[in-house]
Amino acid sequence: MKVGILNISNHPNPAYKTDGSAGLDIQASIEKKILLKPMERIAVSTGLHIELPRNTEAQIRPRSGLALKHGITVLNTPGTIDSDYRGEIKVILINLSDQEFEINNGDRIAQLVLNKVEKISWQNIKILTETKRGGGGFGSTGKQ
Repeated sequence: MKVGILNISNHPNPAYKTDGSAGLDIQASIEKKILLKPMERIAVSTGLHIELPRNTEAQIRPRSGLALKHGITVLNTPGTIDSDYRGEIKVILINLSDQEFEINNGDRIAQLVLNKVEKISWQNIKILTETKRGGGGFGSTGKQ
């Protein structure tokens, strides 16, 4: 799939790190380092603007190493970028640890995954079909 990109950062375009990677690593594009305090959140610039084909979306997801080692995650996981959005991609990071975390220009801060989107049309009905699960949720299908 071809995706247009306007990269105004001083970093290379996002890239897959392995043949089996689903996500492309994206980097911070910032003028000075950011010290993210515990429980603080911030929108980090990437310098990236993309032009997605219709019926696709890009999702911003956390990097597992940052989450496990430092408690840094993407606050609105997954963040959705719609196909008609043309603004700069910014990543909302939150520090869930008890220590400050330093973000530097060029740090890999998240990953971007592209997905196809199916459009729906609602069909108003009077009653839902029954299933074994029914209305059970929040742990109702397994150990709580």
